[in-house]
Amino acid sequence: MEEKMRIRGVMQSTFAETGLGLINGCDSSHLNRCNFPSGFLFGAGSSAYQYEGSAFEGGKGPSIWDTFTHKYPVSDGSYGDVAIDFYNLYKDDVKLMKHIGLDAFRISISWPRILPHGKLSGGVNKEGITFYNNVFNELIANGITPFVTLFHWDLPQELEDEYNGFLSPLIIDDFRNFAELCFEEFGDRIKHWITVNEPYIFIICGYDGGFAGNFAPGRCSSPDNCVQGDSATEPYIAAHHMLICHASTIKLYKEKYQETQKGEIGITQVSNWMVPHSSTKLDIEAAQRALDFMYGWFIHPVVYGDYPEIMKSLIGNRLPKFTKEESSLLKGSFDFLGVNYYTATYASHISSPNSNITSTTDNMVHFSSDIEGVPIGDPTGVNGFYVYPEGLYELLIYTKENYNNPTIYITETGIGDQNNGDVENGIKDVQRIDFYNRHIRGVLQAIQQGVNVKGFFAWSFLDNFEWVSGYTIRFGLCYVDHENGLKRIPKQSALWFKNWLTMK
Repeated sequence: MEEKMRIRGVMQSTFAETGLGLINGCDSSHLNRCNFPSGFLFGAGSSAYQYEGSAFEGGKGPSIWDTFTHKYPVSDGSYGDVAIDFYNLYKDDVKLMKHIGLDAFRISISWPRILPHGKLSGGVNKEGITFYNNVFNELIANGITPFVTLFHWDLPQELEDEYNGFLSPLIIDDFRNFAELCFEEFGDRIKHWITVNEPYIFIICGYDGGFAGNFAPGRCSSPDNCVQGDSATEPYIAAHHMLICHASTIKLYKEKYQETQKGEIGITQVSNWMVPHSSTKLDIEAAQRALDFMYGWFIHPVVYGDYPEIMKSLIGNRLPKFTKEESSLLKGSFDFLGVNYYTATYASHISSPNSNITSTTDNMVHFSSDIEGVPIGDPTGVNGFYVYPEGLYELLIYTKENYNNPTIYITETGIGDQNNGDVENGIKDVQRIDFYNRHIRGVLQAIQQGVNVKGFFAWSFLDNFEWVSGYTIRFGLCYVDHENGLKRIPKQSALWFKNWLTMK
């Protein structure tokens, strides 16, 4: 397969925020939902560990994130033990979703909440099954479509203890058994399944010590707030097994459940957009390499059945090989592709390999956020995240041109603020409104260029536990007041969405 080169020089982007034309008779100068194709979904997202709380209640077993945050406290010393108490407050949250007018809500199932020991042989937690049944029924009763992620990083701790989780091929059967339990218990109502969320982030943050801010399970080459591992090999091994988990789960669903349950299933990928630091051939090639190592690592196998050629060339024998059967299983293994996008970065060529070999240095790319002090986009409250809506447009076009124009849902995009504990200022999130307005326009322009996008999910519906940032960062459309019983307060962005979704 000969890929098209779509990485362009710094000043060559065709993205524009005006001149979007007409869809369904709507004037693009007054953009609202009627500009989008019929059936297009607007929603918001969540994940179990970041939202639910009740970490050691209701029969739930410990996850690697429960262990990690207690062993290696995050930036503000907090844990996800309570998170934002969605476990107890979900009915009120669903009412708030309905009030705002969301079409859909993305939610993940906590593997250790329904299988406390990680395996079917360890017993099913009926309290956990009941909880998710109640949540799904509440969403559907209020006209909100659930999008359900099977794995959003909270692996049962017992599987990590027994065989090092995704570092062992034993994970494949246990993952598939967990997925099948979910299909059996919830598949009569769930019509949109996602196998894995952002495998790239889970892998490089959890298994590569060269990446700042280790995530669970916290493995790295030089133990310091981590477990002894090998950042040159383990990320590739864990990723390999995760991809096979995905493919075997897709096969199971398609052969045994899809015909009767009439749902669809996919995987959620994440990528920055990579902009060449200069118009030189080397920097243009570096930007392409960076995309192949971040995006291509996981999308290339599920489309074509193998890793990108540049990865195989630069990594060599450290990159596992798929058998013919595995490659066949992976090729085309999704009904839709979830795409998560937050920011863009400049990429420039590195001429010689880094002496510290890890999965994040193998690409031989130097990343930067500015050129001569001018940032790539407006700074945000999250270090390294800049507002660059043209990057989402470019990523969508790139996916269409290089990966057979798949059905796509934007399963996450959003902007974070620093938490200063000030409710009054915290709900005045003008930059978030501007962020969503500009990114939604980018999606519409991509649709007009033939990209098959079916939905847009904001991250996140509520301020939540933001992994190693704890509660220091707020991504929500709705403010969560930790000083006032976790009260939910719609921000200006939530009210903007409400008006935007009902505007004619």
